[in-house]
Amino acid sequence: MQINEAILKHYLKNVMFITGTAYAGKSTMVKMLAENYGLVCCGENYDCIPDGILTPDQYPNLCYFQTMKDWQEFINRSPDAYERWIFANMREVAEFEITFLISIAKSQKVIVDTNIPLDILHKIADYNQVAVMLSPQSMSVEHFFDRDDPDKIFIKEQIMKAENPQKTMKNYLACIAKINSKAHYDEFANSGFFTIVRENTVADTKLQTLQTLAKHFGLTEMKTIRSK
Repeated sequence: MQINEAILKHYLKNVMFITGTAYAGKSTMVKMLAENYGLVCCGENYDCIPDGILTPDQYPNLCYFQTMKDWQEFINRSPDAYERWIFANMREVAEFEITFLISIAKSQKVIVDTNIPLDILHKIADYNQVAVMLSPQSMSVEHFFDRDDPDKIFIKEQIMKAENPQKTMKNYLACIAKINSKAHYDEFANSGFFTIVRENTVADTKLQTLQTLAKHFGLTEMKTIRSK
């Protein structure tokens, strides 16, 4: 069964999407917009897939962690293989994400940190519903393990358990660089969507970026100002 894109767009009219590259400030802006404008927040990696619905034959990439040999296999894949897996995942999860967003956006506005592919976003959302945030590729590689979140801590632990941790770390960072390559950066930059480029990586520009995004999304009734 296929659903007319105009129908999807109608039911997603209360949803605002932020997409882009790593370390561009997407998750921070989603949280700040939700807090300051009373939006429902769907942050990075939010859960939109019901338990028990995934099968390897239908969703081989989303089920990779069920079918892989071990974590050493995961962290030692080639950059090309990692890139293919990441972007295939985005397409497999998109239908779950769209369905979930429709279910919660009937009577309330939603802000989401999304990985829905750009070509799909063009079909289901208008220009003023999407913002692209970009940062230098070097940030995604140099600062990948700076964030103290459980997933990154776990991956680093697995890398340290490798036969050659230094070689494995170099390979894994090459994977991160691959999915944040200039080619993918240019896809976002030339997408035709509203775009914010994080050029100053030192100064605190959160409030300025918040106001820019709020204006783009047409948000006018601010609850409060919170910079952190």
